[in-house]
Amino acid sequence: MSNEELRVSTLELFFDLVFVFTITQLTAVLVHHPTGEALAQVVLMLTAIWWMYGAFAWLTNAVPPDRNSLRLPLLGGMLAFFAISLTIPTAFTEDGVVFACAYLVVIGVHTVLYTQSASWTVAGVWSFARMNIVAGALILVGAIIGGAGEYVLWSLAVLIFIVVPALVPEEAGWLRPDHFVERHGLVVMVALGESVVAVGLGASGVDVSWQMLAVATLGLTLSAELWWVYFMGDDEEAEHALWRMVPTKREFYAANVAYYWAHLLMLLGIVCIAAGLERAIGHAFDELSFARALELGGGTALYLTGHAFFRAVLGLSFRPWRGLALALALATIPLGTETSALFQLTVLVAALGACNVAEGLGPEKTTGGRSQTRLRPPDLAS
Repeated sequence: MSNEELRVSTLELFFDLVFVFTITQLTAVLVHHPTGEALAQVVLMLTAIWWMYGAFAWLTNAVPPDRNSLRLPLLGGMLAFFAISLTIPTAFTEDGVVFACAYLVVIGVHTVLYTQSASWTVAGVWSFARMNIVAGALILVGAIIGGAGEYVLWSLAVLIFIVVPALVPEEAGWLRPDHFVERHGLVVMVALGESVVAVGLGASGVDVSWQMLAVATLGLTLSAELWWVYFMGDDEEAEHALWRMVPTKREFYAANVAYYWAHLLMLLGIVCIAAGLERAIGHAFDELSFARALELGGGTALYLTGHAFFRAVLGLSFRPWRGLALALALATIPLGTETSALFQLTVLVAALGACNVAEGLGPEKTTGGRSQTRLRPPDLAS
């Protein structure tokens, strides 16, 4: 592996713009249908979509899109992702086949591009690509048969995602932590931007008043606090942890758990928060339904759970103040159902903000990011 630092390309940033729309569409499903079934659909769709989005982050880490023969297929994959996003609201009704076919196209593009990596053999690529294809085929068959069987087949596809990382051969080598951490951080940033968009969408058509402005301000503040949790040193600590890992199958699986499953929880939390904010802004003094209050408090708790899981998998220390913030976020749910959206948001923002401040007043964090010397396993240098 080259010692040269690998940065996220502008094409990858362009690729992430599709993810904004994906999160918007998933949020819309919860906004219009705050039910358990809709939540299950969002979980299944986000799990599948994030799996291949994460797969493309691994891809561009191994195969930087530095020439047109790689850029053009990547743009084709982006188009297929956009088709997936368009079908999200009706993926479990009339457009499931379109969703699945576009998903299989994404898998195909990913597979072909991965064969261009110098460290991967065709057999190595096929070791995980065949299982991705099986997962896509299960989603397609589920869309065709519909009903309860569709949920069963979607769930089987999700189970496959747990198995795939274990099939990766060790000789494929290790990832480039600088690019990998930056790539996922940008995706989290894009997702947090959706919570800001949700505030704007909720405010459209609502008369400007101090109540509306108060909820909008609190919503933006909540998004900023979630940003604070992820980006105030934790991303650099994670990069340092990746530099210390060695290219074994166990470490590969740990990195996948941290950057796929833990980030999946964070993204799902952001989707829930965005849905709650979009509804809350026009109903500041109304009591919230349990589903809406759960979106705000539970979504925040889910984000914090995912982030704690992320740190634990990478061997980073537990942040007790964030554990308290998680408990307080759940405790705000009855406030929304018994008082108002404005009151729940006020307490939620105050609790998370206080915990962030208290943590910042503690011992200085030890980070291993770009400003410090990276620890690289000797066998990674070439």
